[in-house]
Amino acid sequence: MEFIKNLRTFVWSKHFLKHLGLVVLAYLLIVSIVVFYLDAYTNHGDYINVPNFTGKNINTVGTQIEELDLQYEVVETIYDPSKPEGTILSQDPRATAFSKLFVKEDRIIRFKVSKRSQLVEMPSLIDKSQRFAESILNNRGLKFRIQYQPTNEANGAVLKQLYKGSEIREGQKVPVGATITLIVGKNDAGEPTAIPNLYGLTIFEAKARLTELGAFGFLPVCNECLTYEDSLAARIESQSPEFVEGMMIPAGSTITVYATKNFTDINQAP
Repeated sequence: MEFIKNLRTFVWSKHFLKHLGLVVLAYLLIVSIVVFYLDAYTNHGDYINVPNFTGKNINTVGTQIEELDLQYEVVETIYDPSKPEGTILSQDPRATAFSKLFVKEDRIIRFKVSKRSQLVEMPSLIDKSQRFAESILNNRGLKFRIQYQPTNEANGAVLKQLYKGSEIREGQKVPVGATITLIVGKNDAGEPTAIPNLYGLTIFEAKARLTELGAFGFLPVCNECLTYEDSLAARIESQSPEFVEGMMIPAGSTITVYATKNFTDINQAP
């Protein structure tokens, strides 16, 4: 009983009450400072209405976002050929009008935007057959162009694969719909065929003649032809291989013709 009496006397003493008051005051002061700091740090009470950016182009919203003291980033691009490049497909957070939520200053708005081209990896078609290579390119949504190159080996196999004139390696990405040039080996000389006489023909007449025969390649040369009209008017004055009556060359051989605008028929009587 004496202990309780002494404790009660101590608790109600001016010394104890004074120190208790100082502790409570210090606690309230610390809590007030912390609350004030957090309010200032988190912009308590400062709310920003998030606009609806969906359907707009990512290149046009930057100024508006900066004026709202917000930030943005593109987190994903999605292939959608039906929409212009850079169209905003979705945003996070959603517009306040739909979500009823507000954000604070410096909040990052994350966008998903559209792209018009879809990329695919280029396969390795070297040493594959032409038919197999064409099938693979078709399956990946790629177009192709075939060019033949004489070779003693690998007849009918792909020797090179080109994109925009340069060799393209396996794994490189190209747009869907891109055209890949396949250089295919060809060593079958074919049956001997008589050399046609192209002397005096225009370049287009000579090309039509060889197309009808279906057995030769065609390479026109006209150093004087600077315009399309020049090419239409020029006539062939020599060819290689040279025309000799009865001479045969392998089918598939290329005939090079040399044309001039100032053609004079040497066979015509003066």
